[in-house]
Amino acid sequence: QVQLRESGGGLVQAGGSLRISCTASGRTSSTYPMAWFRQAPGKEREFVSAISWSGSDTYYADSAKGRFTISRDNAAKNTVYLQMNSLKPEDTAVYYCAVHRGRVGVRSPYEYEYWGQGTQVTVSS
Repeated sequence: QVQLRESGGGLVQAGGSLRISCTASGRTSSTYPMAWFRQAPGKEREFVSAISWSGSDTYYADSAKGRFTISRDNAAKNTVYLQMNSLKPEDTAVYYCAVHRGRVGVRSPYEYEYWGQGTQVTVSS
């Protein structure tokens, strides 16, 4: 079993930056690929970014490329970060972290087994 907890969401103006975190706990949680998804009201949950267990491989949705950076700290914190820069109002959503116990970079939310509760990110215009 893996437990995930997101933090760091909030309200930011367009053009601003925010870093959200996801801390994992449970058996071998640091060895799984992890990902960030987001879901805006009335929309489906969509892939944002993913990272391999080592942190050497990263993947981004087109909407996140060049603005968002995913990273992870396995050494002690078992934490995955999403640094979001140049935020836009359309980035407003609940952001979720998720664990995939197999491949890295999977973009379908239906293939992820463990999810956090989500953290709200609101970008004002």
